[in-house]
Amino acid sequence: MSDKIQELLKAKRKIELGGGEKRIEKQHSSGKMTARERIDYLYDEGSFVELDAFVKHRAKNFGMEKVHAEADGVVTGYGLVDGRLVFVYAQDFTVIGGSLGEMHASKINKVQDMALKMGAPIVGFNDSGGARIQEGVDALSGYGRIFYRNTISSGVIPQISAIMGPSAGGAVYSPAITDFIFMTDKTSMMFITGPQVIKSVTGEEVSQEALGGAGTHNKKSGVAHFMDKTEQESIDRIKELLSFLPSNNLEQPPVYEMEDDINRVDEELNEIVPENPNKPYDMKHVIELIADKGHFFEVQPLYAQNIITGYIRLNGKTVGVVANQPRILAGCLDINASDKAGRFIRTCDAFNIPLLNLVDVPGFLPGVAQEHGGIIRHGAKMLYAYSEATVPKVTMIVRKAYGGAYLAMCSKDLGADQVFAWPNAEIAVMGPDGAANIIFKKEIADSDDPVATRAEKIQEYRDTVANPYTAAQRGFVDDVIVPSQTRPRLISAFDMLETKRETRPSKKHGNLPV
Repeated sequence: MSDKIQELLKAKRKIELGGGEKRIEKQHSSGKMTARERIDYLYDEGSFVELDAFVKHRAKNFGMEKVHAEADGVVTGYGLVDGRLVFVYAQDFTVIGGSLGEMHASKINKVQDMALKMGAPIVGFNDSGGARIQEGVDALSGYGRIFYRNTISSGVIPQISAIMGPSAGGAVYSPAITDFIFMTDKTSMMFITGPQVIKSVTGEEVSQEALGGAGTHNKKSGVAHFMDKTEQESIDRIKELLSFLPSNNLEQPPVYEMEDDINRVDEELNEIVPENPNKPYDMKHVIELIADKGHFFEVQPLYAQNIITGYIRLNGKTVGVVANQPRILAGCLDINASDKAGRFIRTCDAFNIPLLNLVDVPGFLPGVAQEHGGIIRHGAKMLYAYSEATVPKVTMIVRKAYGGAYLAMCSKDLGADQVFAWPNAEIAVMGPDGAANIIFKKEIADSDDPVATRAEKIQEYRDTVANPYTAAQRGFVDDVIVPSQTRPRLISAFDMLETKRETRPSKKHGNLPV
């Protein structure tokens, strides 16, 4: 028996070496960890259990019968992250470039199925040369099976993709379906067609980094959610993200012991909004002053920066934040901001995460490019997402809330359970300046002093309509509060809403304006 045990241990050591020492060294020299190093860094020490280590490909064409691929180029299994069950697959670039074939895909499918059955998150480390060309349609079928399971699991368990190397062609669509995408600067790549193909078809010359690097997808395309300098930083951030999420859609997010005063009053909030309604300020600072210990975990911080999305804790409980950023485009909603917010709202709703909406929005961004780009359709995604969401929704109007954008930031009419406003809030169809020009056009034109008359009429509109009290009189605002008391009031509201139960009509699914 001892001989058999030694034989087994020797075989396992060989599998753990993947493509061998030389290829591991090459991986390290490229600034990348190996598949097994990534897994070890993700999991609590000693908790990882590998599955299907002995799986081999069955390809026989083009000399593949002579190719021995350890673990068929992907490491799969499960373990504990901060004591919670999480499944994983990590493509091994040292083994035939991490290319995906029939059995490689089957290994991934198995842990996808297990994660869904067990109701546990799954993390995928993508580092692959793409489909294994020698296996032809079997490789394509493998991708299809992965996409299908990504879709079935969507909204049931958190799915996280970490792009740790190249991800090209069909390989990019699995991450695109998952909930969050992490990329590492200078080593992560995502594109449908590479630079050479683009040059041959369109004549455009572009580098891999400019085409599909971490900066491109975090700042321009919005495909990715996070960009870090190193793989270790990415994995640290994955672990932190998991701490805000439940294991599945039937559970609540983890609750942590709170080390901050729930009744904390912050006088700085009383002065944070400038007297001049056109002067910007940093909404992120407002979020930090409200959050437990001032900690804000931002999602997509580099994309569509006129809208802010991310997670905080209030009284130790996860809350998703959607907030306008007055420092960028005056906080206007545009195509990209609508996409970013709509996606985030639906993610929070899927995983039972209450929503806090901090509003300072002058409207939708005007312009021919926006209209031709479909701002109507894209803006409707936010309206749809808020209306569809059944989680507790609390809206705080910090300053401006004008027109359709007031509605799009989760007004009472879109299902906000509680709406609060600071005393300087302006809620109206449009800003007082524009409204006065329309309503009092004749009076201003006929006046002996048009400038003074216009100023008077602007103030009249502000006093009559553009203030929080008119909305409060009609029940659209539940209370006007002192800004410094925002944190305790929000905690009280979310505590009250914990037992909220709301249903929607039975249907196959709605028709989201994609």
